[in-house]
Amino acid sequence: MNGGNESIVLEFLLLGLSKHPKIEIFLFVLCLGIYLVILLGNSYLIILSIVDSNLHTPMYFFLSNLSFIDIFGTSSCVPLMLVNFLSVRKTISFAGCALQMYLTHALGTTECVLLAMMAYDRYVAICNPLRYTIIMNTRVCVQLAAVSWIVGTINSLVQTILALRLSFCGNNIIDHFFCEILALLKLACVDISLNNFVMMVAVVLVTMTPVLLILISYMFILATILRLNSAEGRKKAFSTCSAHLAVVIIFYGTLLFMYSKPKAKDSDSDKVIALFYAAVTSMLNPIIYSLRNNEVKAAVKKGLIHSNF
Repeated sequence: MNGGNESIVLEFLLLGLSKHPKIEIFLFVLCLGIYLVILLGNSYLIILSIVDSNLHTPMYFFLSNLSFIDIFGTSSCVPLMLVNFLSVRKTISFAGCALQMYLTHALGTTECVLLAMMAYDRYVAICNPLRYTIIMNTRVCVQLAAVSWIVGTINSLVQTILALRLSFCGNNIIDHFFCEILALLKLACVDISLNNFVMMVAVVLVTMTPVLLILISYMFILATILRLNSAEGRKKAFSTCSAHLAVVIIFYGTLLFMYSKPKAKDSDSDKVIALFYAAVTSMLNPIIYSLRNNEVKAAVKKGLIHSNF
């Protein structure tokens, strides 16, 4: 990042809601509560899926991966954000910004792909139940999860490297709560057409493609459910995928709303929406799976009974 009139950026200033200190105090309390729920809820789901043999199934294997993503995705940005809510000068080092940007992007992409893998799991469970355990064996589940992590890692690595190679000409004020690629690209003082092109390709490959696969899976699932003769059978079949469907709707629904809505004149509202997208969706995942799955509720009850003895 050296050049004639360019200066090296060693740290970034995160504006957040610096103009509204009272709102930042409120957000500190709110985000701290949400973060604790994320840590406790997702950790408990991971522990349950390990210790309870009834949860040693492909769906809960993928759910454990999803919980892991939620924990580390929020942990990559929320702790520093909480500190900055109470700080006058909100800074992050260049290396810290690069790491935060990489982790949030990698884990977000991994979640997109993982939700598609979970949709395939539900498709096999409902449309081909007799061969479910054969098709979704341990090796296949590990491979599907590995593909999700590899795609997320590669996509984020490429995007982060392309963003960090840009010159910022001393511009180091990021108008956000944390280091986000789009906010960082706005600081660049050179051509970012390559970044935009790669980002557009990535959106198609790692966002739109999983959405298409999820839609196709649920089209087959719906067709299978409707062919069932008994209402009880249809209800039972739908209940096995209702939690995943709810998570998909919340994840992609908020994502669509955040990026398709008109930009507000005051960027503060857009920042708050992005903040709650990152935090609230991660908080809702364990709640949805706990409320919508009889296996999880049974495991929780069993754990409570054992803890009383």
